[in-house]
Amino acid sequence: MTREQALELLQQHLKNRNLVKHCLAVEACMKDFALHFGQDPEPWALAGLLHDLDYEYTVEKPAEHTEKTAEMLADHALPEEIIHAIKSHNMRVEPSSKMDISLLTIDPASGFIIACALMHPEKKLQSLDLLFLKKRFKEKSFAKGASRQQMQGCAKLAITLDEFLQLCLGAMQKISTELGL
Repeated sequence: MTREQALELLQQHLKNRNLVKHCLAVEACMKDFALHFGQDPEPWALAGLLHDLDYEYTVEKPAEHTEKTAEMLADHALPEEIIHAIKSHNMRVEPSSKMDISLLTIDPASGFIIACALMHPEKKLQSLDLLFLKKRFKEKSFAKGASRQQMQGCAKLAITLDEFLQLCLGAMQKISTELGL
């Protein structure tokens, strides 16, 4: 599956534009993480782009989230590593690879970084830096839906929280125009 085919599939199944932007942000982060770890960025990026493909169908049935995505992608002959990573971000299967753990940790981080941008006076990703992110990370009431514990799972990737946040921010800044931030 090409990126263009994946994007078309995503736009076909997700009507909420902000959810599509979230998937684009996760895709960008996954691509940069793959490069950081010396891996092929294409499957990592596809896992990031497609990870919430079923979200609008399963929002009321969170236990089915990612299972429906796996069903939806069954006819597309994607490598098992992509399907496994997608399932692991909802803990449907145990995360076991760097791709799995990266997706699991990046998913909440992308939302957290977008929330940081939206509350920043300039409302731009380019205006954010690591210090700003770290201050907000410590505020338990800020972006409560972004699991700090899940993001701290980056330790399983042998990178610090600072490195993790910087990698995510840098990836998202590269596509800030696409994200409208």
